Amino acid sequence: DVHQHRDHTHQGTVKYEGKVPKMKVIRMGADPICDAKHDSPARAEWFLAGPDGELKNVFVYVKEGLKGDYPVPSEAAVIDQNGCVYKPHVLGVQVGQPINILNSDGTLHNVHALPKKKGNDKFNEAMPGARKKITKKFNTPEIMVKIKCDVHPWMGARIGVVDHPFYAVTAEDGSYEIKGLPVGTYTIEVWHEKLPAKTATVTVKGDETVTSDFTLKRPPKKKK
Repeated sequence: DVHQHRDHTHQGTVKYEGKVPKMKVIRMGADPICDAKHDSPARAEWFLAGPDGELKNVFVYVKEGLKGDYPVPSEAAVIDQNGCVYKPHVLGVQVGQPINILNSDGTLHNVHALPKKKGNDKFNEAMPGARKKITKKFNTPEIMVKIKCDVHPWMGARIGVVDHPFYAVTAEDGSYEIKGLPVGTYTIEVWHEKLPAKTATVTVKGDETVTSDFTLKRPPKKKK
């Protein structure tokens, strides 16, 4: 019934305050197949920020406050190896949700997952050019599982594993949107692979949009 359940949306923007490091060009000459897929040189993606510090690839999720269980989506999450880069660089999935890891490159990749939580299996799978897809899943929440490629050392991705559907990854403009949050008070955490995480308390009452903006900074250098 549309009238009884309105969509409660939690949205906002994540920005970075400080000097943005320049992402180095990735030298892919060792694998001509990788190189051929890029019109302009590929760059590292561990720190992508816009002109006003808008941070891309930040994982935003509900850390505390949810009650009850949420069904595991049957639809697979997808991470592609394309141009010898993981797309997306940051991905969110639910516990038990299938993850299709694709190889669109026609070259050898080796997908190496390094979870730390008990219950999440490490895996190390060679994907020769003809092997187009493998399907994996994680069984325990974990922020974040690191994925790397043993063939192309510049390749890296992070997967946030949560036991509910209330998460998002920030877009190019630093924005995120989490839809369908039940009424309640929650702790929201924002995670970036190079910056200290931040949390905020958010209260959703009725059918309104709640906005939380975050600013991330590098930790101050310790004085010697």
